[in-house]
Amino acid sequence: MQPIRSFLLTFLPPPMLGLCIAGGIACAGEGPAQQRQPAVAGQFYPGSSAELRGMLEGLFQRAAKRTSPTTPLVLIVPHAGYVFSGEVAATAYAQIDPGQTVQTVFVIGPSHHVGFEGAAVYVTGDFVTPLGTVAVDRAIGRELLKSDRLFSDRTDAHAHEHSIEVQLPFLQQTLRQEFRLVPIVIGAQRPETCRKIAGVLAPYLKAGNLFVISTDFSHYPAYDDAARADRTVAEAVLARSPLTFLKTVEKVEGERLPGLETAMCGWNCMLTLMYMTEPRNDIRFEILQYRNSGDAGSGDKRRVVGYYAIAGRQDTPRRQEFTLTATEKTGLLAIARAAVEGSVREGQLPAFDVSTIPAALKAPGGAFVTLNAEGELRGCIGRFDASEPLYQVVRQMAVAAASKDPRFSPVRPEELGGIRIEISVLTPMRRISSAEEFEPGKHGIYIQKGGRSGTFLPQVAQATGWTREELLGHCSQDKAGIGWDGWKDAELYVYEALVFGEHETSRR
Repeated sequence: MQPIRSFLLTFLPPPMLGLCIAGGIACAGEGPAQQRQPAVAGQFYPGSSAELRGMLEGLFQRAAKRTSPTTPLVLIVPHAGYVFSGEVAATAYAQIDPGQTVQTVFVIGPSHHVGFEGAAVYVTGDFVTPLGTVAVDRAIGRELLKSDRLFSDRTDAHAHEHSIEVQLPFLQQTLRQEFRLVPIVIGAQRPETCRKIAGVLAPYLKAGNLFVISTDFSHYPAYDDAARADRTVAEAVLARSPLTFLKTVEKVEGERLPGLETAMCGWNCMLTLMYMTEPRNDIRFEILQYRNSGDAGSGDKRRVVGYYAIAGRQDTPRRQEFTLTATEKTGLLAIARAAVEGSVREGQLPAFDVSTIPAALKAPGGAFVTLNAEGELRGCIGRFDASEPLYQVVRQMAVAAASKDPRFSPVRPEELGGIRIEISVLTPMRRISSAEEFEPGKHGIYIQKGGRSGTFLPQVAQATGWTREELLGHCSQDKAGIGWDGWKDAELYVYEALVFGEHETSRR
């Protein structure tokens, strides 16, 4: 997969502290450091200990309160100047139970100054802030360096990097007991690199450790555009699917909102987290607070940066379920029917009262719409990403199935009476490591390799009677176009579907 976009940002003057920036470029080849001294004290946050302590106390007083008695495993925290993003950051750190021991904190931030493909772990000394010294866990750092060549001990990536530094005073203020730091700067531009880094870090995502993902969201659109774009990306984060996250970021950046330079500056750090958490069914993410730099007293609403505080908590493992009532299914089918008939007869979608849509259908969701005529397929198109309300996705896919399925000519008005509509509401996809995890009839399969992809819905197994190997082979060859055996070294994902149709009994 190609990089999403160029990652190094255009650097602006230090006074613009609301933006994800810092002055100066660090050069590779600098001599090894001992103590990593503050690089942005006096810019992003106060340089004196008394002033910094007072500012932190004020931020925590204004922060949203703890929503759970347990400390999260993961915090997603902004890294801009405290006057702009400090309250959001404090809301994230307020989730830490001061009585609960956190032994090691992994702070993962993007590289804003040095271009490289991998992860830089600081092991040559400790980090210093105006509040004192934060001890670096050199033992874990060296374990990471030995684990994969993608991990390096280069210090130039840390020398002027603010994404890790600005998190440390919050940790010092919150974690009064001793803790150790694993500072990691990620410069990856390829999703595959993020996946490999995640594989190394995943065993450390456990009780007693805390992972801090340091990232801001959208950069430089206007206030209202930022709020919409940031919410779309945040919802993709909640899904914990690397594929959904990548496609959502690409979609938001592809909309070319005026002023938008990136949907998320730390997308590679977040993607690494997505790969770490996707295989686990015991972690859920919770949005704690959203602001952007336009909300600050001195913020410019014409050009803002977005900030989210999100917590990742460990839950009791549970099976993911999705249900709709009979009324909601009937309503969704009616929306699809109206969309098909309106587009075929009038060339446009009919208007309807959004206030009458049940809340369950307004929640984000992916779906496929299938059209059948006299028992034969007449069109089928869908989408997996859950970035828009379910009813809107069904509406759009119904029109697409009637007019844009390349296998069929567009549906004609005289055919409408014989068309029967079936809807498949999808659960989020999850990556599987072995084809043995794919259960035909229960799971749909999604195969991706080298920019090509294809899928079979769960009901394909029921309709064809194919074995697991036949389903994988046909999907690989007929849908993804990568050959009968292409699935064997491709990325495999599974999902489930709630399937229901006109004049039919719903099924899972």
